[in-house]
Parts: sequence; structure tokens; C-alpha cells
Amino acid sequence: MSLILWGPPGTGKTTLAHVIAQSSNRHFVELSAVTAGVRDVRAVMEAALARVSDGGAATLLFLDEIHRFTKAQQDALLPGVENGWVTLVAATTENPSFSVITPLLSRSLLVTLRQLDDDDIGIVIDRALAAPQGFAGTRSLSPEARTALIRLSSGDARRALTTLDSAASVSSTESEISVTDIGVASESALVRYDRNGDEHYDVISAFIKSVRGSDVDAAIHYLARMVEAGEDPRFIARRLVILAAEDIGVADPSSLTIAVAAADAVQFIGMPEGRIPLAEATIHLALAPKSNSVIRAIDAAIGDVRGGRMNPVPQHLRDGHYPGASALGHGSGYVYAHNAPGGVAAQAYRDGEAPVYFVPSSNGREKELTERLEKIRSLLRGE
Repeated sequence: MSLILWGPPGTGKTTLAHVIAQSSNRHFVELSAVTAGVRDVRAVMEAALARVSDGGAATLLFLDEIHRFTKAQQDALLPGVENGWVTLVAATTENPSFSVITPLLSRSLLVTLRQLDDDDIGIVIDRALAAPQGFAGTRSLSPEARTALIRLSSGDARRALTTLDSAASVSSTESEISVTDIGVASESALVRYDRNGDEHYDVISAFIKSVRGSDVDAAIHYLARMVEAGEDPRFIARRLVILAAEDIGVADPSSLTIAVAAADAVQFIGMPEGRIPLAEATIHLALAPKSNSVIRAIDAAIGDVRGGRMNPVPQHLRDGHYPGASALGHGSGYVYAHNAPGGVAAQAYRDGEAPVYFVPSSNGREKELTERLEKIRSLLRGE
């Protein structure tokens, strides 16, 4: 059976794939979705088919970061998986329900890997110090350094090992690695921030509430804590995009544009430079006028739809372009808005009861929209 390994960075996805390959006696091929294309996938499939046809072993294909593959690229995997030429082991940090096509999901076992806790990271570190392929007992960590290294790893075993290796190279002694060495190696403050625990949720909650509450300095402080602790910048950017629509809305429409631009910039340039557009968006959103009229409007409308409070679409608004539509009265009586004075025609866009959903606040641009909105609604009613 093919596998999809889903989990945060440094939880062992690649390691598991290599363990499976070594224990299954299959031909092992590794591709990264960052660099591979459809041509590479098809070459693997053709070679796998040829190998099976010649009586050879089936192929185990490890595909890292499958979420970066397009639908067409993922489709190229299907023939080999369906026919058994290839067993796919794919790794992803993104939710497979959104990033992997349904045919592949239905043919694979989804294995979810959880964030490593502090004890897990401690075991990894201790093994690295003792193992022959590690430091073989030649180096040690002071208790403070071990605690700091675990803290800075944020559940990422790869980060823990990389930082340990770097700390050993910068250490001023040949035996014990100090907390100072860990700090120099990580190039970041020793911030307590468990990305899988209460601190993660507390800091992001404080960040969002500070932006919503217009305390720009507090917002920047919590942003710095997340950046220094190694929080996924895409997670921060997503939360800013949500906040721009939910807590600011049309009180300052530019906020959503800036938040989306920051998210795109982070994806494009990565870290550490990504901290700059994140900070710019945070400052803009914190200082922007606030309104939750957008989320109140859509949630009220969704509540009516779910409650069955829906009338048929008025005849004059229905599609009249297909044969026979005019005989049914579809489109009859529709007034083209651009032909009306001011671009607003007196006509009904909903039958029956027409509840008001959008109620602008008195903040920012919404204050300016209130008068125009009332005039539009009067024109629509023919008043």
C-alpha cells in the first residue's frame, strides 16, 4: 500500500521512508517535488514498469513535499500506483485533504506524524552525542545547554541536530558544549515557545488581539517572539489575512491587499527577510480602523441559508440566454443597471422578505459608505 506521511518538519518523514525502503527489499527512488517535474515522474514510472516486466523488484518511490506538485504532476503518478509498479511514499507538511488529489488519497494510507515533544527531542540529542555515527561520546552538553537546545528546537529533530552540530563547531572547548555555544549556533534568542503547546496558542492569541486592539507595539513584540522561536511564517501570514477581512474589512480595504501581499512575499523570499513584510503588514493592520461588519454580514446570511430562509430567484434575474428561457419569462423586465441614472436601477434583487445583512460601522471608510449605502437602498426600493 502507498503511504502519505503528513507532519511538521523534523518529525521523521524522510527517515521513515528510508526505513521502509531498507526493510522492503524494493528498488528505492527518491524525488523532491521542489525540483522534479512530470518528465521525471514519467521516467520513474517507465523504469519501474520495465523492471517489473523483466522480473525485477517493484519500485518504492519516495516523493518529498508532494504538496508542491500540481494536479497534472500528481496525475502522472497514478498509472504506476494503480498498477502496482510503484509503491508511493509521499511526505508533506500541508494538509493532504487540500494538497493531494483524491485518486491518490483514496489509494494511500494516510499516516499523521505529531510534533515531537521535549522528551523526544532529548532522546534524539542524547543519541547523537553517544552514537558512533554522531559524536561517539566525545562531546557533552551542560544541563542548561541541553534545556536550551530542546527549547529552541520547537519539536523539530532536524533543527536540534543541526544546531547541536553547529554548536560543537563553535564551542571554545573540546568537550562540554555550553548554553552560550547553543545561543551562538542558533543565532536567535533562547525563547520559550512550544509550537505544539499552550505557549503557541497564547502568543498567537495575544498577537491577534493586540492587532485587533490597535496596540501596534504589543503586536510587534508578539510577532518578534514568534519569529525568533521559529514559528512558520506562513501561519502568521494566514492569520493576518484572516484578521484583515474579519476585523477591518471595508473600514480599510487596503488592509486585505497588504496582508495578502505580505503572505505572497513570505512565500517568495522566505526567512529571515520575510520578517520585514510581516512586520509591515502587522503595523498597517494594527493602525487601521477596525470593523467586523463583513463577518457579521456573511454569517447572518449563512444563518438564513442554513435555516431554509431562501426565496426563489426573481424571474427577471434568471438566465435568459438558453433556448426556451424567454418563454418561461426568464430575464423579462430586467433593467440593465448601467442604463439607469447613477448606475442604480429601481428593481428587486430578492423576492419576499429582504433582510439587511451589511450594517457599516462609523469607523474609517465605512463611515463614508453609510450615506451612499442608504441612498442606494432607497433607489433600489424606488423611493
